[in-house]
Amino acid sequence: MKPKLIIGNKNYSSWSLRAWLLLKEAGIDFDEHRILLDTETTAHEIAEFEAGRTVPILQIGDTTIWDTLAISETIAERWPDKNLWPEDAGLRAHARSISAEMHAGFLDLREGMPMNCRAMGRKVHLPDELAHDIDRIIAIWSDCHRRFSGDNGWLFGHFTIADAMFAPVVLRFRTYGINLPDSAGFYPQRVLESEAMQEWLAAAECETEVIGADEAGQ
Repeated sequence: MKPKLIIGNKNYSSWSLRAWLLLKEAGIDFDEHRILLDTETTAHEIAEFEAGRTVPILQIGDTTIWDTLAISETIAERWPDKNLWPEDAGLRAHARSISAEMHAGFLDLREGMPMNCRAMGRKVHLPDELAHDIDRIIAIWSDCHRRFSGDNGWLFGHFTIADAMFAPVVLRFRTYGINLPDSAGFYPQRVLESEAMQEWLAAAECETEVIGADEAGQ
């Protein structure tokens, strides 16, 4: 039986993108079920799959996994041949650290620059806290490029969970026109060249739903 991934709107749901992109880039066949977010029935529809009422949710047979990082670890465990963490222990520890930092932090970035794939050219105010988040992400990407990525473009030389965790930030920077130094610009280019990411963006462009809270900027 194929895994089943429950996601939200592709235009807005950054956490859904992470799990979806991970499965796609790993070449794992799965069924997709989309639930519209921010509607009167959203919570009820999600609760039919998992009591926590958040997306994404992954179902593998009788097992249900929620929370993006838990989903990622489960996929890596179930499909070890996909090498979704770096093989080297030191690199793997580094990849886990920046993935966990992305998972738990950058709250000002999330609030000030909501993911919105269709809203190209949006501009938002960049208070110091948001600018600090942007600078930290640039530092992470630049450091990985200098130390680990090689010519492949992914953070650790091949696609890993860390790339899935940071991919929505690439779309945020794209939407709001964040200028990047050359040391960090390699990474957004690689992510946007991904066939899976292009598939996600095409689907997001076709969606018609609008979530007002995520229409920040002008």
